[in-house]
Amino acid sequence: MTTHTHRPDPDRTTDHPRPDAQVHLGVFFQGVNHTTIWSDPASGSQIDFESFRHLAQTAERGLFDAFFLGEGLRLREQQGKLLDLDVAGRPDAITQLSALAGITRHLGLVATQNTTYNEPADLARRLSSLDLLSEGRAGWNMVTTDNAWTGENFRRGGFLDHSLRYERAGQFVEAARAIWDGWDHDAVATGTDAPGWSHAGALRRARWTGPQFDVDLHPTTPRSRQGHPVLFQAGDSAQGRDFAAKYADVIFSAHGGDLDDALSFANDVRARLRAFGRQPDELRILPGAEVVLADTEAEVEEKLRWVREGQFSGATALSILGQVWGRDLSHLDPDGPLPADDPEPAPISVTRGSAFGLKDPLEIATQWRALAEARTLSIRQLIIETSARRGWVGTPSAVADRLIHYVRSGAIDGLNITPYIVPGGLDDVVDKLVPALQERGAYRTAYTGSTLREHLDLPPAPVRAAHHTDSPLTTAHGGTR
Repeated sequence: MTTHTHRPDPDRTTDHPRPDAQVHLGVFFQGVNHTTIWSDPASGSQIDFESFRHLAQTAERGLFDAFFLGEGLRLREQQGKLLDLDVAGRPDAITQLSALAGITRHLGLVATQNTTYNEPADLARRLSSLDLLSEGRAGWNMVTTDNAWTGENFRRGGFLDHSLRYERAGQFVEAARAIWDGWDHDAVATGTDAPGWSHAGALRRARWTGPQFDVDLHPTTPRSRQGHPVLFQAGDSAQGRDFAAKYADVIFSAHGGDLDDALSFANDVRARLRAFGRQPDELRILPGAEVVLADTEAEVEEKLRWVREGQFSGATALSILGQVWGRDLSHLDPDGPLPADDPEPAPISVTRGSAFGLKDPLEIATQWRALAEARTLSIRQLIIETSARRGWVGTPSAVADRLIHYVRSGAIDGLNITPYIVPGGLDDVVDKLVPALQERGAYRTAYTGSTLREHLDLPPAPVRAAHHTDSPLTTAHGGTR
């Protein structure tokens, strides 16, 4: 197995348009997934608060910017049955982060919350409550959903048409901002001799009207120390990039493993920022990434093999294969060859997420057979080879050098790290990678601010006047999407 250990290209190490840029790190605690190793003795509970506490406090010890919680609105299924191989059952994100706010002092707390199946007045209040309780450390990962499978959990209708999901999301954010901006920073009286609880004129009515929402209310929670929650976004389509360029403070991207790809993505997003009248320093790019560290190259190889085999058991490999083939293949030998017959020529079910998008199962099978034949791969080996990506693997010094090179080249601002095991999957990063970054002068040695916005070196949150609109999201390239 190839370890994909990378070192900076010596011909490009001086090509650093941002020679003093600092690395930003976050931790991404996934929701429903199969890549968190749960079956190894080193794994702890996926649900108990103790696991969340250990991971969050380890991240804060490592001076991370944020603790980022993924969330699924429905358990995954395959062939009409619940998929019992995935980690599931984790508590509601805002509830969990509120508990973590009380045992951390600096760490940002980011909740994944859906714009399709929430309402602005309710979610804006819950997020601003987290922001207040944490004294300005909250973030919101804005996600959209358009599939009927998830929508079946919600009585008001099954799904949102794909063409409308970002239109609704944009209007949702505009309405939420109008609510958050309804209080002045100094609205609440600071002394008992004040004539009123709040200063006259400091609370404004939030009015926002559009095709998806009609908001007219007095906001019930004040602005936090950072103004309002930091906005994260993870969409990668043209619509998603436009949405991020218009609204987001941070992009949680999939473009961090290859330098040229990461630079291309960053340049595209920054062009969209300018088209929306924003500056490059108003957005941080933090790709999701797995980090596997060991002290020697030989140990790296061994550890990576252990991680991948824990993430892709034989049963999991057959389950993924069955998703493409459109039928139950659990009777096959995962250490044997691919099935001789072709997949069902039907769309791949989205009940296990969107890993295969709108791809043709017959086309995937053709590609997989060619790869398996060329490399003499079993089913399990093939699934590992085609599924395990975005890893930063190597010795602490090699990974630190590569990460600094990417950041100072302008390709990324850091990483949002997904631990491969809970609760100890972040320990090596904090104990070995962080010191290597600090020794190179590329990572903070202490928190210099108290809010998430300050950790990310973002400009202050602007105050926008509440307004009426009936316009959908206008893209950076004109027209609507």
